[in-house]
Amino acid sequence: MSKHEEIVNHILGLQIGTKISVRGISSELGISDGTSYRAIKEAENMGIVNTVPRVGTVRVEKVYKKNIDSLTYAEVIRILDATILGGKEGINKSLNKFIIGAMSVESIIRYLKPGYLLIVGNREEAQQLALENEAAVLITGGFDCSEEVKKLADEKGIPVLSSTYDSFTVASMINKALYETMIKKEIILVEDVMDTNTTCLMGTDTVATWRQLMLDTNHERYPVLDENMKIIGIVTLRDLQGCNDDDELINKIMNKNPVCVTPKTTIAYAAHIMGWDGIKICPVVDRKKLVGVLTIEHVIKAMEFALRQPQVAETLEDLILMNFTCVHEENSLHFNGQIIPQMLDPFGTASWSSLNMLLSTMGIMSLRQNNNINISVDSIMSYFMKPVQMGSDIDVYAKIIDKGRSFSKVEINMYNKNNEPIAKSMISAKIFGK
Repeated sequence: MSKHEEIVNHILGLQIGTKISVRGISSELGISDGTSYRAIKEAENMGIVNTVPRVGTVRVEKVYKKNIDSLTYAEVIRILDATILGGKEGINKSLNKFIIGAMSVESIIRYLKPGYLLIVGNREEAQQLALENEAAVLITGGFDCSEEVKKLADEKGIPVLSSTYDSFTVASMINKALYETMIKKEIILVEDVMDTNTTCLMGTDTVATWRQLMLDTNHERYPVLDENMKIIGIVTLRDLQGCNDDDELINKIMNKNPVCVTPKTTIAYAAHIMGWDGIKICPVVDRKKLVGVLTIEHVIKAMEFALRQPQVAETLEDLILMNFTCVHEENSLHFNGQIIPQMLDPFGTASWSSLNMLLSTMGIMSLRQNNNINISVDSIMSYFMKPVQMGSDIDVYAKIIDKGRSFSKVEINMYNKNNEPIAKSMISAKIFGK
């Protein structure tokens, strides 16, 4: 076991709330201050210690991220501006499905299941039946409920809500919220894929320290911190080229303006800035303090995962592309389809935004036909566009005109049934390599 691991295991064995200091760890374990500092930093990245203002660094219990993708009753309250009549303890429970109680009580019971929401008027018998079957109740029309129903809701911890909207409006609003929840792919953030077990250097460390770290970790890029654990730069093998003095301080040769991201930055944005600047490693900071690093390998894996996620509902893009067929012709993709009503502007012709979306989507599809799924679009330029009416048959050709190791360009041309040009566009995209 290394000294670094020894310190981390020592911290894991401390009680929650125990104060930790670099000098205290160093004297107790007989380890240098620099090693203790880096180990405490790693423990902070792991979430087992935290720096509290006016208190210091203390041992804390690790907090795991909650799943907030599902629609809860609290969200229903917000969407409908509803009132809680009872069962406040259950407002954070997830809503699975809703039913409208426009039927007899004997028929309602067949549809009631735990996690369901019954939309009903001032029908006390139906309200009680829903609660007895572990289903929540939403009373429309702004009606109240009896004290017996409120008491039953509090006992079971199942919400009873009241909304001033009618049943049709309520059902439409909830259905829209559920649809939006289903249609969303999980947005992958930097904090979901970043490496929190980060090895870093201090600005006062020497080149000799860097060389030793490179031998120990087999890495060549390290964030550089000051005495307050704040990021002040990044050092790579390129920065050390031509430096033969092992006693040279890292803060003299490091890159003092590193590109940084936060834990809440999306992978899509991180991929763009890393691809644009050719960055292989990007420090992740929270309130100017280093919490991890993001590498190009992390970005690629996250993008591949996002593309493999199932899509439950249809997006506008899916709706439009359903009307098009695609065939391979030589070194291009040929799309054939029609302009549908969802693409129209107020004047009855295809809107500029819908046509531009169609062109860009087809261009990206042509790039991905050769398993180039790790793509970040840099720019899209539409330099010609004509009005086209609803129901028009159109042909779109997407052709890769320039393909390199890192960048590719795609030309997209759209024609009507008379082979007259309708639109022309150009896409430039970054291709990530592993």
